[in-house]
Amino acid sequence: MSTYTLTVNGKPHTVDVRPGTPLLWVLRDTLGLTGTKYGCGKGLCGSCTVHLDGEAARSCVTPIEAVANSSVVTIEGLSPERSHPVQRAWIEEEVPQCGYCQSGQIMTAVALLKKQVNPTDDQIDEAMREMLCRCGTYQRIRRAIHRAAAEGLRPRRGGVR
Repeated sequence: MSTYTLTVNGKPHTVDVRPGTPLLWVLRDTLGLTGTKYGCGKGLCGSCTVHLDGEAARSCVTPIEAVANSSVVTIEGLSPERSHPVQRAWIEEEVPQCGYCQSGQIMTAVALLKKQVNPTDDQIDEAMREMLCRCGTYQRIRRAIHRAAAEGLRPRRGGVR
């Protein structure tokens, strides 16, 4: 076991885990933040996407030693009250069906909107192309991203950006 320090959703945490432990398991099993989902375990589906120092990252293939002294934001830290514009747009556009991939989809969409404040369909498709939605809600995802872009990235209350 080794000790690592990281900031998750604005709060410092020190964890004792084995070197090489994926960030996903630290978040879920050690810190109890279960909003980030396990999908493929190989970084291919995107269900495990979190923000690592402001960038979208696949937590299932990110070893804990790579995030020591880093800032991690999970879906829980984006906005606990679901007040973030992307979360609201997801609800308004009725994006989820099963909902399993949605935390990763939302975190990827937020990262896109931080870089492209008014993305085109092609930019959305490119940013989201490696995100797997088994239910096939891709058109609703695109509409939700456009809706959130029109609103801007300001949460109504609280939340970590």
